[in-house]
Amino acid sequence: MSDSKSNLTLRILIGMVLGVLVGRFFSLWVSEQTDTLINLGLFELSVKSFFIEGLFHIGGEIFVTSLKMLVVPLVFVSLVCGTCSLNDSAKIGRLGLKSVILYLLTTAIAITLALTIANFISPGEGAALTTDAEFEAATAPTFAEVIIGMFPSNPIQAMATGNMLQIIVFSILFGISMAMAGDAGKKLSLVFNDLNQVVLKMVTILMNLAPYGVFCLLAKLFAFLELSEVLKLGKYFFTLVAVLLIHAFVTYPILFKLLTGLNPVQFLTKMKATALFAFSTSSSNATMPVTLNTVTKKMGADNSIASFTVPLGATINMDGTAIMQGVATVFIAQVYAIDLSMADYLAVLLTATLASIGTAGVPGVGLIMLAMVFQQVGLPVEGIALILGVDRLLDMTRTAVNVTGDAMVTCAVAKSEKALDKDVFNSPSS
Repeated sequence: MSDSKSNLTLRILIGMVLGVLVGRFFSLWVSEQTDTLINLGLFELSVKSFFIEGLFHIGGEIFVTSLKMLVVPLVFVSLVCGTCSLNDSAKIGRLGLKSVILYLLTTAIAITLALTIANFISPGEGAALTTDAEFEAATAPTFAEVIIGMFPSNPIQAMATGNMLQIIVFSILFGISMAMAGDAGKKLSLVFNDLNQVVLKMVTILMNLAPYGVFCLLAKLFAFLELSEVLKLGKYFFTLVAVLLIHAFVTYPILFKLLTGLNPVQFLTKMKATALFAFSTSSSNATMPVTLNTVTKKMGADNSIASFTVPLGATINMDGTAIMQGVATVFIAQVYAIDLSMADYLAVLLTATLASIGTAGVPGVGLIMLAMVFQQVGLPVEGIALILGVDRLLDMTRTAVNVTGDAMVTCAVAKSEKALDKDVFNSPSS
């Protein structure tokens, strides 16, 4: 890795550590009930308003919003470029089939791993929690509604609202049309290739600002994070974290080695900065520009492949969420003293795996999927309220796992299509 890139990773880590420390400092200084006022003579300064809800909130939101700002133009321009360069509609169908199968496979492995380890550890046994919590589950769309909703009636509106499935479908159709349009399409493809370079340069600019954005995000989060909630749900919390880490550092490397034959340690090393981005932003979509940059520039995946698999993965790859659903199912069943049969666990496996596509692009998808799983096996949906206190911190870890899965599948698909540059992947300086 070059000095500039290793320096960036180090600066992001420093930003994360300082953010956590500063956030904990302010949490001790300012409680929910009382605020600390600093007397500056002519006026008094509210610590909570100025620092936590002011500087940290504004800095963090600007950073995340800036990342999200790039998502739609990056996906549209990059996917159009990639699709246009394929010149083969059959190859597009093959890419889609491979990607979906691999994403569903990793999700099925994730939920199986979660159910197995959670049953072994039994995080809900002896948990001293009140079971009178309330939670109102949102209604999940039917699979037919999701399929119909993939096709935009207004592509501009789809871009304005950030509907990724609709943007992906429109971009593919636009790219295919460009490839079929002869000279006119070739002229337009040159414009899109130039646009792609400009957007990627904007990604580089934002990556250099990442340490400051990461600091603000974590400082605000840890200023309000109730550590008592983590301790109260300690067994659930650490079981879930353990499964997420096993999936990231055992499942993905094994699959990566089997599917590509390349060094999984090199893969994980080059994913460091992207995983830190994902952890800090807690959003696969916001991290998408960084993920796409990593798999193309650092790992050597061709843009024609990565521009398709990365946006698709950010939309339907729910490995981290599937792990949360498996552990949460076992946890809530034990808290409410409800015995689940092997048939129930198989139902959880199937529901969580298929729901990752069936609820793609829906706001609050994690909780909707969890409610679907609970209803499938007869667990009280209001039990979700018991784990919401620590879900924000866990969601950060889940996102880091998800983007690692996106990159792994992208490399595997690119390798299968002979579109992965091994020299770039093996180069420490790439």
